[in-house]
Amino acid sequence: MIRRLVYGYEAGPEQRRDLFQEIHLELWRSLRLFDGRCALRTWVFRVAHNVGASHIMRERRMAARLVDLDALDTEPVPVDGEAQADQRYAAQKLLDLIQRLRPADRQIILLYLEGQTAAEIAEITGLSTSNISTKIHRIKKLLQHQYVGAEDPGNSYERQ
Repeated sequence: MIRRLVYGYEAGPEQRRDLFQEIHLELWRSLRLFDGRCALRTWVFRVAHNVGASHIMRERRMAARLVDLDALDTEPVPVDGEAQADQRYAAQKLLDLIQRLRPADRQIILLYLEGQTAAEIAEITGLSTSNISTKIHRIKKLLQHQYVGAEDPGNSYERQ
């Protein structure tokens, strides 16, 4: 679970290893603070996402490379046509799109992809359940548009 989360936050293998270690260290440090008011899994998600968001914010300050949700634009990568390569390509493209989201939006969609409910995500992030549901819907729509748009450069998106 944590490894998949780290993949959502960092693209490079060295950065992923650093973040993975950072999350485990923070989990170890804060374990004594776990009081059982929520499920252990929820608490681990909360700590991991807080560390991941802090990590990204530090990176963002050093290299302003993140973009707004509405400003995402990707370049398609040539595909070799094999079924496995297609699946790897699709998964990598989705991860690339997720990595370009703002930390708060990235946190929400990664939790959603991990199977957390809107109520659980709200508990982890401190936002309201209805706000989380709305954000999930918008992020999914944006990712779908960006994913399809990357496949078909002639595809245009008009807001209604």
